[in-house]
Amino acid sequence: MGTWDIGPFDNDTAADFAGDLDDASREEREFMIRSLLKHAADLGGELDAPGAERAVAAAALGAAQHPDGEPACSIYGPSEPLPGLPTDRRMLAVDALAQVLAESSDLVLAVLR
Repeated sequence: MGTWDIGPFDNDTAADFAGDLDDASREEREFMIRSLLKHAADLGGELDAPGAERAVAAAALGAAQHPDGEPACSIYGPSEPLPGLPTDRRMLAVDALAQVLAESSDLVLAVLR
């Protein structure tokens, strides 16, 4: 089906990531989110579309835990509770999102086509 709406989990890739989080132990979930954000942030503009979709979903989960944050989860987001994510993940999420929005990002290039 691909993408069906504009939310962070409203595409197949992000919904699959939510399922992976649900299947993981509580201890593994924070590591999975951090690893995904770090990978996206470190790519230097070579982020493929699925990586970008997962990075947006992971960043949304962190933003939802901010005191002023909006809930990130739709019915396609994780069903299992997430651990509190350390606040240092915020800057990592910002760096990952910068790669999502880079001119050479596959996701940006797909939108511009």
